[in-house]
Amino acid sequence: MKNTEIDIEISEVGPRDGLQSIADIMPTEAKKAWLRAEAAAGVREIEVGSFVPASILPQLADTAELVRYARTIDGLCVAVLVPNLRGAQAALDAGAHKISLPFSVSESHCQKNVNRSHQQMFNEVERIIAAIDASSGPRPHFEVGLSTAFGCSIEGPIPEAKVVAIAEKLVAAGVDEVGLSDTTGSGNPAQLRRLVKQIWQHCGRDKLNGVHLHNTRGQGLANALAAVDLGLTTIDSSLGGIGGCPAAPGASGNIVTEDLVFMLEAMGLRTGIDIEKLIAVRELLHAALPSTELYGFTANAGLPLGFKA
Repeated sequence: MKNTEIDIEISEVGPRDGLQSIADIMPTEAKKAWLRAEAAAGVREIEVGSFVPASILPQLADTAELVRYARTIDGLCVAVLVPNLRGAQAALDAGAHKISLPFSVSESHCQKNVNRSHQQMFNEVERIIAAIDASSGPRPHFEVGLSTAFGCSIEGPIPEAKVVAIAEKLVAAGVDEVGLSDTTGSGNPAQLRRLVKQIWQHCGRDKLNGVHLHNTRGQGLANALAAVDLGLTTIDSSLGGIGGCPAAPGASGNIVTEDLVFMLEAMGLRTGIDIEKLIAVRELLHAALPSTELYGFTANAGLPLGFKA
């Protein structure tokens, strides 16, 4: 569902990555209002939830209902995260347009996050591809996110050769693309440039188009700018910067959607998003989650005098 009239696709992950990281449970109707409002502001892709057991993440127990609802919003690519084949089958049944599977390059994090070894994850990927191929409905886009690719809060630095080798094996298995995920906010622009170029070299340029960045150490927008300069076309972000990873100690929120959009539009890059409408969505989020802190410089400072997107 890419739109040729934009330069950079902003994939909003707040309804999944943001909500899974806070204790409060956002009402389903408030989530639907959030999806509607962001889509009306021009956001074309939203990760609406994750198909994980409600006993693990009760915050996301309504994901199937949200997928079905989001599919009624014209022009919106409805994305979900799944931890395994069972989740992927639920995503197929609900009709998600895009399915993402987290594959932690750090095996320690992989075990903690999805309770699987690397070999078990490769097997799971093959089974998910088979399920997608056997599905009678429209084929969803299947992306595998290379979680902890920039570093792990359990294992520490991750060898870049290991990231590339896993990406190669996933592409050979038949995934549509891989994504680079800075789960712990450890990455820097030089590291990002090296990883992207190596994956492009070994897997093909069309197999890596996006990055998922966290702002744990204040490097989020710097890394996003490096990604844009390289030619990546999709960047994940979260409204108000909410988010994190429950399986990665110390990992704080994603880059702030509002700040990212402002930076890109100020540079003359088209996101297709109305920044003023986007900032207004924060009020909806605050009303539904009054105890959750929202981040972002642009919303607090306001737009510069005379700013035009």
